Amino acid sequence: MTVRQNLAFGLENQRMPRAEIDRRIAAAARMLQIEHLLARKPGQLSGGQRQRVAIGRTVTREPGIFLFDEPLSNLDAELRVQMRVELSQLHKRLKATMIYVTHDQTEAMTMADRIVVLRAGRLEQEGSPLTLYNSPANRFVAGFIGSPRMNFLPAIVSSEGVVVEGLGALALTGFGASAGTAVTLGVRPEHFEFGDAGGLPGTVDLVEHMGGESYVYVTLANGERITVRRPGQTSMTGGDTVHASVQAEQAHLFHTDEGETAVGRA
Repeated sequence: MTVRQNLAFGLENQRMPRAEIDRRIAAAARMLQIEHLLARKPGQLSGGQRQRVAIGRTVTREPGIFLFDEPLSNLDAELRVQMRVELSQLHKRLKATMIYVTHDQTEAMTMADRIVVLRAGRLEQEGSPLTLYNSPANRFVAGFIGSPRMNFLPAIVSSEGVVVEGLGALALTGFGASAGTAVTLGVRPEHFEFGDAGGLPGTVDLVEHMGGESYVYVTLANGERITVRRPGQTSMTGGDTVHASVQAEQAHLFHTDEGETAVGRA
């Protein structure tokens, strides 16, 4: 069958009027940018084009529940962004339940009302995107949600704050863990700040200029590596010496046991 016949197949089985079938096909084809493909057969389509036809076949039926299994995985970057917007708008228009499986946490963060994070068949955490981002239940969720991923540093709780191994103490309090507890300090890239002194000393390895923001990759004096996100553009370059301080209210601590559950936030 042609692409048009594929899109019409389920609707024709429902005995839907031809005018309504044509309307739905036109709307889906426009959304998925496959209007020029309607006369083609599957063998004449690329993998990404076939993926879009499959989505269109579902969209035209307007079911009560959608089950999506990584539907955007074969699309190019620009179309993937557009499709995220289109599917979100479709969800609001149809008010249908959508269960969406993805390994792309950007898709999860931007599209979901609720996220369920699974690892090896086990539910690690469930909640709204910002809940998972701001209050991860354990180190796995903290590292999975967010791009670039959260930085993790081995540390010990002391009476002075949190001591990062080989680098001294950071003035972080309020976690409730007793002195001497071995923990993992978690800091998101946007929650580091550079200063002239204090903080964690290190050397810049690489700077990625993204235009609206910059990613600075730093090797600390103890050999650990961190990623720092800075707004806008920066004059920093490889080889620069820096001191990275932590926004205290944004720091996370995790237990070092098997579950690596969250101790809390400062």
